[in-house]
Amino acid sequence: MPILTADMLDIIKRTILSFVATVNKDGSPNLSPKASLIARNDTLFFADIASPQTIKNIGRNPEISINAVDVFARRGYRFNGRATVLPVGDVDRKFVAEWVWRTNGSDYPVDHVVRIDVREALPLLSPAYRFGEGASEESLREAYMTKYGVQKQDQSAL
Repeated sequence: MPILTADMLDIIKRTILSFVATVNKDGSPNLSPKASLIARNDTLFFADIASPQTIKNIGRNPEISINAVDVFARRGYRFNGRATVLPVGDVDRKFVAEWVWRTNGSDYPVDHVVRIDVREALPLLSPAYRFGEGASEESLREAYMTKYGVQKQDQSAL
């Protein structure tokens, strides 16, 4: 049974920036921002564009946690699982690299591609949903877009 739901896939697509947690050799946490998180066939992937420490950590300890949160909706998911650095020639590695190049340009280096076999997906929800009077995703989105200075795009102009 697939772990990743339609809502999780939607959050991953619209968050753009997610955060990957691994463990350094000395046991301290390593948190690395990723703008390359993508889902394919109920599996998560990200490209190593500039994260040599993350790759070293996965080589020692494949346990990984990824947070993907829509900052405007104030909700998202934490994905826990095991990471694998894909070898050159792997079809998924090629797929992710080509996606990065289509999205960001061919000058972006894709040093590695990491596959995450998700074993657990937990919802992340702002306390505003629980404690804010009448809080809804729509009202929080509007409030936080204002707070971040983001203006709504006129849909009729598209």
